Amino acid sequence: MKTSKKSFSLPAMAGTVILFLMVLSGGMLWPGRLMADDPGLPFQVGEKLIFELRWSFIPAGTAVLEVMPMEKINGEEAYHFVMTASTNSFVDKFYKVRDRIDAYADLSMTRSLYYRKQQREGRSKKDIVVQFDWKANQVSYSNSGKKKDPVSIAPGTFDPFSVFYFSRTFDWSRNSSMEQPVTDGKKLIMGKANLKAKEKIKVPVGEFETYLFEPGIENIGGVFEKKKGAKIEVWVTADHRKIPVRLKSEVSVGSFIAELVSIEGADK
Repeated sequence: MKTSKKSFSLPAMAGTVILFLMVLSGGMLWPGRLMADDPGLPFQVGEKLIFELRWSFIPAGTAVLEVMPMEKINGEEAYHFVMTASTNSFVDKFYKVRDRIDAYADLSMTRSLYYRKQQREGRSKKDIVVQFDWKANQVSYSNSGKKKDPVSIAPGTFDPFSVFYFSRTFDWSRNSSMEQPVTDGKKLIMGKANLKAKEKIKVPVGEFETYLFEPGIENIGGVFEKKKGAKIEVWVTADHRKIPVRLKSEVSVGSFIAELVSIEGADK
């Protein structure tokens, strides 16, 4: 009976790790606002952030976020952001995850241009594409070639991953809350977050002064809606880089933690 319960919870855990990771990558929750007097963007081509994912005390996988060389999308120069996520060999035995997200935003970081997600989770396979039509202020969503009706979007709308990089321009020293329109291609929401504290924390990659804030989870279902009082906490460095160094959540299938274990190519 114990083995049955454990094998039942591990697939749920692995899937939730990826959902939790989407919070780290924007996942309909990361709002932000570009400050007019910001001296420059807090990231650069070549930046690479590596996170270790844990379910309670069990190592579950790794997530890597990278700023790739710039590309052109429909003739427009664009930032290219990539996230890869994978479960480790232990979790692979129960629920193998290999995901990749490619997101593109304009060089002024005012809007998204294109979003693609290749999702391989257990037996599930999805190939999602979200195309932005700014002349019509619409996005179109398709999964494995199957299209949905276009969705209207607001000016300054970002995809679930590019908004993570946009949010890093937000100045928590001047504001206690923030919001930004975000779309996954199927719906448009206004993501929100509130500042809770400023504190020093230690993670595998070092010790940092950080801002702690809580993103809203009203638009997240599954394990988040099944537990009363479920919440997500995010710590970002209290400097111009606003690098996320830790995420923590209590959900219906346990406690999840993502911690930064490596930084490459980041501005000093």
